[in-house]
Amino acid sequence: MPHPYVLLSAAVSLDGYLDDTGPERLLLSSPADFDRVDAVRASVDAILVGAGTIRADNPRLLVNSPERRAARVAEGKPEYPLKVTVSGSGDLDPAAKFWHTGGEKIVYTTEKGAERARALGVGLAADIAPLGAELDWRQLLTHLHDVRGVRRLMVEGGGRIHTQLLRQGLADELQLVLAPLFVGDPEAPRLFGPGPYQGGRLRLVETRAVGDVVLMRYEPTAPGVGGAVSAADHHWLRLACELAELCPPSATAFSVGAVVVAADGTELARGYSREGDSVVHAEEAALGKVEPGDPRLASATVYSSLEPCARRASRPVPCARLILEAGVRRVVTAWREPDTFVAGADGSGVLVGGGAEVVVLPECEGPAKAPNRHLLG
Repeated sequence: MPHPYVLLSAAVSLDGYLDDTGPERLLLSSPADFDRVDAVRASVDAILVGAGTIRADNPRLLVNSPERRAARVAEGKPEYPLKVTVSGSGDLDPAAKFWHTGGEKIVYTTEKGAERARALGVGLAADIAPLGAELDWRQLLTHLHDVRGVRRLMVEGGGRIHTQLLRQGLADELQLVLAPLFVGDPEAPRLFGPGPYQGGRLRLVETRAVGDVVLMRYEPTAPGVGGAVSAADHHWLRLACELAELCPPSATAFSVGAVVVAADGTELARGYSREGDSVVHAEEAALGKVEPGDPRLASATVYSSLEPCARRASRPVPCARLILEAGVRRVVTAWREPDTFVAGADGSGVLVGGGAEVVVLPECEGPAKAPNRHLLG
């Protein structure tokens, strides 16, 4: 199921708190960082906060810069991003600033919560979208993507929502601002609650001073487990598609990239078609760089921009078999192999028949096909 790109945004004290326990909201950010957040808001399709954040902070969640709003309109976007909130109970204050500023709003809630929200008059200011008896984040994100056209979602809180999205492996990026102060109150709210979390060790992709605070940007690294598709799956498959661009061009073979990733998010190897050998395939090139019998292969994932081959003329063993023989039991790919060179190829069938799980992410099909345009007509 396609989801928006989910960007978590938060600011914390040096000891990891979102706020103190005083009557006024603790300001953790700086003027320069407020402007940075405004730019991020201007770049997204929707901004999400929990009902608790609306009650505690009464935010407007606007793009404050007139120039940024004008740029959005010039690009054919609404002046303000869609504002989204989540409330299982539907207990929402219709007088909050959230409902009376900016553009469109939507509330995701339960069936009972929808009744409560409508009774309070929230339906006069926002669309109400019940998700059933309980809230389901995957269903919510799919609805935002498919029905509301949201491709990039900024999540500004609170801590409970950030925790739920990270625990379920649904976050693509964490933008964390560290403020130069301590709270030191064990009763104060922290950003993240107890685990277990999916995703393992995060990858630091940027560190930047913004006034007197520090911005740290992280991406998940570990693949999904138990059939789940994680943000890391999209990251690694996008990398495989980028590797495909490195292939020497060929009129008789596809350009494919592949990455082998351990369960803890460690990259074990990468490769691409015709890498140092005119007939080597991407999965073959990558697996050839991993020591045979490496115990991490049993729980690893192979990411390949094209479905691993089931038959080939250039080698006696096709890539689907090489993957199974290496002990890998999870493969993520962007598109199925067409009949251009081999009729009726079914690498996924070979993999599944050998006990492997195959996940196809069609949203990555475009980048995977790009270096093969000359073969596809």
